[in-house]
This record gives sequence, C-alpha cells and structure tokens, in this order.
Amino acid sequence: MCGRFALTQPDDAVARLFDARLANDSATAHGQNICPTQPVLTILSRGGQRHAGPMRWGFVPHWYGSETDGPLLINARAETIAHKPAFAKAVRSRRCLIPASGFFEWTKDAKGARLPWYIYPSQGGPLAFAGVWQVWQHAETKRATCAIVTCAANTTLAHVHHRMPVILAPQDWPKWLGEAGPGAAPLMRPAPENSLSLHRVGPAINSNRANGPGLIDPLTV
Repeated sequence: MCGRFALTQPDDAVARLFDARLANDSATAHGQNICPTQPVLTILSRGGQRHAGPMRWGFVPHWYGSETDGPLLINARAETIAHKPAFAKAVRSRRCLIPASGFFEWTKDAKGARLPWYIYPSQGGPLAFAGVWQVWQHAETKRATCAIVTCAANTTLAHVHHRMPVILAPQDWPKWLGEAGPGAAPLMRPAPENSLSLHRVGPAINSNRANGPGLIDPLTV
C-alpha cells in the first residue's frame, strides 16, 4: 500500500514537468509527510490539455452520505480495481497522475516497533503514481477526491512491504491519462528493478504531524 509520501517541489515547478496548466486555486500539501485526507497535487487530461490541481487523498464513492460514511479509500488494488464498485468507472474514464518525490513503508523489529523506510527514484526526478479520481457531491459540498493505484511489490521492495504504488514512466503518462487511446491496464505493474532506492529513516515520520527535511535523511546509529 501507500499511506504516506513526500513532494518537495512547488506546484508550479511540478506542473511544468508534467506539461500541465496549474489551477488558479491550487493549494496542496507539500513536504516530507503528506498524509491521507490532505489535498494532494494531481494531473489529469481534459480536451487535449493537462491540468494540475488539488484533490483530497481519499477517494469518496458517490453513494457516501459524507466523506466519512465508509472506509477511507486511499489505495485501489490493481488486481481488483476494474471490478470494485467504488473504482470500476473511475479506472475506465477518470485516471490521473499523482506526483511525488518519494514514499514511505514500514517494517517491524522483533518487539513489534515500526521501522520506517524512505523510497525514492534511483536517478532522481519525480515519481508519478497512477491514480483514479471521483468528484463527490452531497448537498452543498462538492469535492474532487483520489486514490493511488497499488500492485505487488517488486523484488527491490518486497522485503519491506508486499505492495507498492503503480509508478508510471513518462512515456506511459499519455496512455494512463487517456491521451493515447484505451488499453491502460498493462501499465498497472511493479516498477522496474533498480529504478527505486531506499533507506531507513528515523521514527519521527511515524507521527502524521511531523514534517521537515530531516524526515527523509538516512538513519544514523
């Protein structure tokens, strides 16, 4: 799964990297500890133009009476996304990219303590998570929401966690965004081996209130 990630570049710089027009009202979470329910920067394509703007991280199906009316859907499993009522329509026609600098996963020690790891691109640059989105509306409230698509971990990450986000290479962005025709399902696969690096980080990231550059520094003993 993916339950915490980082994005350290400003929205306008990220929008340029993805050749997207930045929304005027963009106000998104940044830093080293982006958490579920926060507004995250997303990239989608409409009418031949890519748009960058905020969506709530936590997909809200249309039948929810409130944003907390059911489970918090921050991830969508690639293996079942096409058949789950919450995601089936979205994966066919409402796909997005969710930019990130890196993400976190946890292992446990012999005593059950959570040991955080930071995972990031081996060659630098941004990651592009595959996402799906839904505009949820109830009474006077209208909210754009999203989830990160996940798949089985590659060998590089399997010793840390058995799941990982679907990470799309730049050449695959047009297909996922629907700009290059149908047939995006084959893109929902693990990232190539050695495309990601990882290291242990300190326990401060275990708190969803923590932030700051030190959260992604390698743990020193």
